[in-house]
Amino acid sequence: MAAPHFPSLDALKADARQRALAARQSCHPALGAQLAAHLLAEWPFQPSCAISGFWPMDGEIDIRPLLLTLHARGHPILLPVTPKRGNPLTFRLWQPGAPMIRERFGTFHPDGPEGTPDLLLVPLLAFDRAGHRLGYGGGFYDRTLASLPGRPAIGCAFAAQELDGVPSGEYDAPLTAVATERGVIRF
Repeated sequence: MAAPHFPSLDALKADARQRALAARQSCHPALGAQLAAHLLAEWPFQPSCAISGFWPMDGEIDIRPLLLTLHARGHPILLPVTPKRGNPLTFRLWQPGAPMIRERFGTFHPDGPEGTPDLLLVPLLAFDRAGHRLGYGGGFYDRTLASLPGRPAIGCAFAAQELDGVPSGEYDAPLTAVATERGVIRF
């Protein structure tokens, strides 16, 4: 009798990424305004804490309404700069109207001074109720979260991106919460 074949973690993640990408195709990025309303009402943002956000890529929920509101409340807003593979992200200060620099992978960042976030708003492809997140596969956020222990990490996504279970390994950093257009899920 042959031993059973189990898919590798990479294969499971690839399948989950495909399902999450398909699920978010029917979602509208403007639902980010609803995400912002929920997170602002339900999360205790500490005064003047530096918050990292992200400039949405094609298909991602648009958190710019949240970034604008947090900035207006006096929070320094930082956006990630994608490093060479194997390194954690760095962050630069963003101001509304600041010119954005196009990076590889379709991301953008400002040219402001570098900073370190106290709280991170994290993009993702999929999440589950255990706090696992599935990104695009580069490991940038996992390395970044590991280098910033104790800082809250809030995934930002459409509710449709929730899976029953996200494949995860020992280096996959868990989230503190996920914010969607339907509300905030704490872990």
